[in-house]
Amino acid sequence: MAGGKETPRQKMIGMMYLVLTALLALQVSNSVLEKFVFIDEALQMQGAEIVEKNVGLVSAISSEVEKKGNRPDDKKALDKAKQVREMTAELKKYMNGLRDQFVEITGGKDENGQLVGAKDDEIVSSFMVTQGNGAELKKKLNEYSKKLGELTGDAFTPLARDAKDIDIAKNDPDQQNKTFEDYYFMKTPTAAGMATISHLETEVLNYESRALSDLAEQVGAKDVEFDQIVPLVRPASNTVAAGAKFEAELFITASASGLNPTFMYDNKEVEASANEAGIKYGKIEFTATAGNYDSKTLTAEKSFEAEIELNDSTYKITHKYFVVKPVIQVRSAALSALYMNCGNELDVQVPALGTNYNPSFSSGDASIVKGNRAGLITVVPKGRSKVKLTVSNAGSTLGTETFDVKKVPPPNIKITNRGREVDFEKGVSGGALTEVRVAAEAEENFAREVPNDARYRVSRVEVKLARAGRQIKVENFSSETVNLTSWRSQFRPGDQLIIKVENVTRRTYTGENERVKPLTTIYSIPIN
Repeated sequence: MAGGKETPRQKMIGMMYLVLTALLALQVSNSVLEKFVFIDEALQMQGAEIVEKNVGLVSAISSEVEKKGNRPDDKKALDKAKQVREMTAELKKYMNGLRDQFVEITGGKDENGQLVGAKDDEIVSSFMVTQGNGAELKKKLNEYSKKLGELTGDAFTPLARDAKDIDIAKNDPDQQNKTFEDYYFMKTPTAAGMATISHLETEVLNYESRALSDLAEQVGAKDVEFDQIVPLVRPASNTVAAGAKFEAELFITASASGLNPTFMYDNKEVEASANEAGIKYGKIEFTATAGNYDSKTLTAEKSFEAEIELNDSTYKITHKYFVVKPVIQVRSAALSALYMNCGNELDVQVPALGTNYNPSFSSGDASIVKGNRAGLITVVPKGRSKVKLTVSNAGSTLGTETFDVKKVPPPNIKITNRGREVDFEKGVSGGALTEVRVAAEAEENFAREVPNDARYRVSRVEVKLARAGRQIKVENFSSETVNLTSWRSQFRPGDQLIIKVENVTRRTYTGENERVKPLTTIYSIPIN
């Protein structure tokens, strides 16, 4: 809705006015003055056309505002347009009054309607220059252009300028030092003075056209015009099992390349990006927290607020989503319970989290040591009470798993002679009984489930030689190996070699030595 442009006819009239003004300044014959009467009439006709156009422009702005729903910003633009029209009408009324005074003070018009004092160059000059009416006109014209700039935000140069600010006069030694009123009205015949007022009125009306065009452009200026249309497919899920239905929504999204929207999530601004098609978007990313899960569906309904600020308008949306209760899967060699004071290795996984799984674990009943990958931990129960293991991910608690705690089973004692296990029923030949090894072995399931805790050592053994109920010899050994070479000469068929295991320790996962009691502590070997 651009405006304020002159038609070829308007430009021609303006050029004629400038030419005649220049001729007048050069003291050309008074016959030239007659042409100003025609120019004055032409300028008034031109002004009437511009007024009609400007009135129509205000009407068009009003219709557009109503069409767009009387939005506050649009109504402000309309109010300013009406104010511009009122200012212009008031200024034009004042200038028309000056023209009427020119006619009156120079003798009016004769019976043919012609100006009596058309060629008088003193009366109008005195009225405008000496009496100060030209300075008053300059003030009103420049206040008008300044006010237009304030209303529209556009730059309007002063309408009334001194000669030094006018291109045609600023380099002329005879004109360049003249004020506005001197340049336009000094030694100016009545007809030229009236044409000058009409010319200035036309300039005022052209300024009005430009101001109204600016305000017309502001109506609906904040409407978004989309120039980027992109088709999108939004699937219910990108992963579909064979035989299942694939479901998706096909729609379009649009964007305006010249706009810079601000994206907000829960009153926090999020970083704006653009995809390959140039569509701007804000990425929302947060860790879903647990809630009150439905006992049947194991889901909890959640929501968040999102906003997009665009051209002083805010578009809000409340988005609902569902949080599924994560299923915690625990894999362990210890199927039923954890061993007390042992390093029980657990593999805790939550398949639903996929690559986002980065867990942390806590427990008030056990020490926890992280493994070399996500979910792999070692749990060392502190006592015989149950162990409650809390699983979290990115600061959000996923759930708590409870484990029973069981005692460590006592070790078995294995006695060998020359690398072969002793047969306590058949016994051993005295000549072959030279070195006996007494070792503690972990119970089979315990050794499989927590191998790092199934390390035993026999550190003290008491050995006796008995015959017919009498003690023949006794000796203590501080290792698992019992050297009986010096005993061989005393062995008799029917004797009993009694081995008593007095001290056994278990090397724990943490590197400590824990004293334990074997399943059986006294063993009797018959000597043949």
